Order: sequence, then structure tokens, then C-alpha cells
Amino acid sequence: MPKSSPELTASRREEIVNACEKLYQTMSFKDITLKEISVETSFSRPSIYNYFQTKEEIFLALMQREYELWSAELDALSEKHQAMSVEDFSSALAHSLEKRKQLLKLLAMNHYDMEENSRPERLTEFKTAYGASLDAVRTCLDKFFPDTNREQFIYVFFPFLFGVYPYAVATDKQISAMKEANCKFELHSIYEIIYLCAKQLLGGAL
Repeated sequence: MPKSSPELTASRREEIVNACEKLYQTMSFKDITLKEISVETSFSRPSIYNYFQTKEEIFLALMQREYELWSAELDALSEKHQAMSVEDFSSALAHSLEKRKQLLKLLAMNHYDMEENSRPERLTEFKTAYGASLDAVRTCLDKFFPDTNREQFIYVFFPFLFGVYPYAVATDKQISAMKEANCKFELHSIYEIIYLCAKQLLGGAL
């Protein structure tokens, strides 16, 4: 990579990730290419290789940013409140993930591909952000629900997040197929799904 200031490097990386995020709102993972991403930036496609070697690394950086934003919100939650009820915490947790729709979509669809096709150092950066989200949830549980088995909560709740997006978002094609198959299926919001799961894990009445 050519020599540049840390500020310029961070700015360029952020611009690339923003371009990827914009495209992912209307295009599928498989259809997005480095060429497509470069069109949305202020510099050429070859320049992208100075910051990311594959499109999977860009998507991984997007998911890393989502985890960092989520962790920051959870940390702020634990600092703001001295105590929270099961209902209030479940609601706050659900609202925090409702804002992270991109994270839930990436978890449901392309998590393995992103990790498999990224360099070890990029994967380590991502895992650091992921680990911070685990710790942020642990901090909240330790403070608000000290009698809860926090590791049991973690190892149910985090894998559960991989399946939230498909139950909250469906295309017209998917809905039509469900109707044709006479399959009883009702979409629920991200908030509803996560709120009910968290509440149940914390022993709240449904």
C-alpha cells in the first residue's frame, strides 16, 4: 500500500465500506463486484486493492462496523442505567438490533463466505469487534441480571441472531411460494422476534 496518513487510510476504507453498504441495499451479495463498488467511490478500482483484497473483506469490514456500533450502544445502556427490568432490557436489546438490519442480513446470508475469503489480519480485526459485542452483552447481564447464567444466554442468543432476518424479511417471490405451498407463516418484525427471545431467556413471562 502506498504511504498515506492514517486519517486518509481510514477515510478511504470508510468510503469503500459505505459504497458497499449502499449497493447491498438494492443488490445481492453475489452480484456486487469490486467494479460496482468502485463506481460508488471517488477513486479507481485498482486503488481499492490498497485497502481490501476481496469484496468479502469489504463486507466483513461492514459487518465489523455494525458490531462496533452495536457494542457502543450496549455499553452506553449499561452506563446509563443502574437497574433494568426483564421487559425493559429485552426491549432495549431488541431496539438496538432493530437498527442493525444490515448486520442481521449479513449473518443470515454471507457470514461464512466473508470469513473464508478474507486475510487473517482482517478476520482478526472483525473477531475483535465481535468479541466486544459479546463482552458488551455480558456487562449488561452482569449488571442487570447477576443471577442469570450469562454464558448460557450468550450461547443461545448469538446463534439465534443468524436466523432473525429470514423471519422478519421476505421477498414477494418468497411470500408467493409460501402461499402456493399452503405453508402457515407469519412475518414478525425484528424487534418482536428479538424481544420475545431475550425476554424468555431471562425468565420473563410471555
